[in-house]
Parts: sequence; structure tokens; C-alpha cells
Amino acid sequence: MDQGTVRTHEDMDAAATARHARFGRLPEPVRAEDMVEERPALAPDPARNAYDPDEWLVRYCL
Repeated sequence: MDQGTVRTHEDMDAAATARHARFGRLPEPVRAEDMVEERPALAPDPARNAYDPDEWLVRYCL
């Protein structure tokens, strides 16, 4: 084997220790309050409800 590819037991232990330090425990649980985003509602748009049901009579029937 090539000398660069031979791994010693100490190298494997060091890698296992580093892995365990990074991934060895679960992350802290997230509270339900932290998963909800509250934003104020937008102001109502007056043009959205400005439909006049009689306008089509004036436009198309006269």
C-alpha cells in the first residue's frame, strides 16, 4: 500500500473523537413559540372592494 493511504489506529480514534464532538448529541429542541412568526396584517385595500354591481349596466347596456 501507499504510505499516504495507511491509517493508524490513532488517526481513526482522532477522527472518531472529532465526529463525536460534532455529531455526538442531538440538537437542542425548538420550542413551539419559536416556530411561529407573527406579523401584523396588511391594511385593507379600498380598491379591492370598490366593485359596483350596477356599473356593468351603465357600461354595457346603455
